Amino acid sequence: MKIAIVCYPTYGGSGVVATELGKALAKKGHEIHFIAYEKPARLPFFETNIVFHEVSFSNYPLFAFPPYETALAGKIFDVVRYQHIDIVHVHYAIPHASAAYLAKQILKTNGICIPVVTTLHGTDITLVGKDVTFEPVVTFSIQKSDGVTAVSESLRQETFEHFGVCNHIEVIPNFIDFKAFQKFDKDHFKKAIAPDDEPILMHISNFRRVKRIEDVVGIFHLVNQQKKSKLLLVGDGPERKRAEKLCRELSLDRDVRFLGKQDAIGELLAIADVFLMPSEKESFGLAALEAMACEVPVISSNAGGLPEINIDGETGFLSDVGNVEEMAKNALYILETKERMKAFRKAAKKQAKTFDINNVLPLYEAFYQKTIDKVKSVETCG
Repeated sequence: MKIAIVCYPTYGGSGVVATELGKALAKKGHEIHFIAYEKPARLPFFETNIVFHEVSFSNYPLFAFPPYETALAGKIFDVVRYQHIDIVHVHYAIPHASAAYLAKQILKTNGICIPVVTTLHGTDITLVGKDVTFEPVVTFSIQKSDGVTAVSESLRQETFEHFGVCNHIEVIPNFIDFKAFQKFDKDHFKKAIAPDDEPILMHISNFRRVKRIEDVVGIFHLVNQQKKSKLLLVGDGPERKRAEKLCRELSLDRDVRFLGKQDAIGELLAIADVFLMPSEKESFGLAALEAMACEVPVISSNAGGLPEINIDGETGFLSDVGNVEEMAKNALYILETKERMKAFRKAAKKQAKTFDINNVLPLYEAFYQKTIDKVKSVETCG
């Protein structure tokens, strides 16, 4: 198949999933065309069967804000028409689904009938999509998509509850590539971070408020009082300064490292002992899954799709959002003995294996084909 993938190029979950999906499909022989305003963060400069198409537009004085959605629709039209694309897969509803719908209608006037699949990732439904400004457009775009997928059952249910959609939504979970995420031997790196063999707690995110970074620091503070530890914070975003200020106020400067945005996430997770994800909302929890693949137990909230990944008492623990004390207590419980830590590590990896990319990729391939066949049977273009 020739597949166009539209996504955000940033470090956020939707962009990561879209990129890794495209790379995996390319390795199976599909021809993948990425469409975004810049090269996706995890996309290599050159890889067989992968082409990147940049969405570019001019800043005319007339526009207070560049009309990105219009430029994107034009680029989708161009790629589909001249690259003979079989199906367009857009990740994150806003504005990709509506831009794809516009491109689809323009393509029809040129005798081209292109199937469009929309994957819902989380905040496009749970946060941004509920904004009264965007809600009608999100609802319309989902309704007009030829196929819709959601990354968790929780997100699927929330979409039905808050949007007036009636079309089928297929749950296809996020996945993990065990070639990139596994328990690498990085003892030398761990020794540099924790010279006295202190446990290492880790958090990875885009540092938005919904990730509750202050709770991460609060959990670590309570753990550190009972058991001398280290905290690695990976990523960047609007809540970083607030977290840095809190660390100074709690005199945690020596034990907390802000590493910023990193590419070698698997190698960082290889030195972690506990992963913290106290999010207020989490449609799936890709970072938690990546940690589990690297044999790292997860301390998380029970928000959204996290209970579908993190098995309470086996791969880690689930707590109510904001229950910092319980999360710290659970982290200390895991760290209490080497035997207990080993058991949690083993269970985390076993659970992560169920989300192996080799298990999930065929689900997308089958859904693409089903959507293509459906469109061919009901639509005529010309």
